[in-house]
Amino acid sequence: METAQLIAILDTEGQLLATAAEEAGTETKVPTCPGWQVRDLVRHTGMVHRWATAFVAERHTSYHPDEGLPDLDGTELMTWFREGHRRLVDTLAGAPADVDCWSFLPAPSPLAFWARRQAHETTVHRYDAESALGGTPSPIAVDFAIDGIDELLFGFHARKKSAVRTEVPRVLRVRAEDTDAVWTVRLSPEPPISERGELADADCELMGPAADLYLSLWNRRPFSGVTGDPALATLWRETSAITWSGPARR
Repeated sequence: METAQLIAILDTEGQLLATAAEEAGTETKVPTCPGWQVRDLVRHTGMVHRWATAFVAERHTSYHPDEGLPDLDGTELMTWFREGHRRLVDTLAGAPADVDCWSFLPAPSPLAFWARRQAHETTVHRYDAESALGGTPSPIAVDFAIDGIDELLFGFHARKKSAVRTEVPRVLRVRAEDTDAVWTVRLSPEPPISERGELADADCELMGPAADLYLSLWNRRPFSGVTGDPALATLWRETSAITWSGPARR
């Protein structure tokens, strides 16, 4: 996806997150993030927004720590979140295409990386905020969901720290039923190797609309459809979480 598209999605998703959080109230539990209340979700996402902004705005070319979580709640917290989100959007939109700064997943450029990563970060957490509010969540476009699955499989889970592994080689298929996107994920004692296409017989297939798969692979909802060995779907749910732990997360 184009960087400008991703920045526009980031803009919309951050506003939706804030609206849902305000309507739900900061003390409300977040069903998709066990142990969190809305205040935890907003503090975390706002911290990540400021952390990402600093790399682009201040041109950090090596890892730079975040500023920690704010001791804010209620209206003050929501104002802080909205201000940080707006600064992130404006920083990305105003940055030169060749801006040089640190990033941690493959991308055409650092700017393309940060726009993509923050668009997906914010979308997943917007879904979390809306889960606390209840009702029907805002839709996720097919092309954006596919891009997010690509980022997760070819980015996060191509790294050495991915825990999605099997002692005996297995093949996991991921199929978006509302488009022609298919991924083959080869599991072994090493990090997963993902490829686009139906390139090997699968031991298990995860299927559903692209948006559902996107949320399921981020462990936000059960898989819509599973065929073959369900143990591989369970393996994904139990080992694929991406958690925030500073440099170790990266």
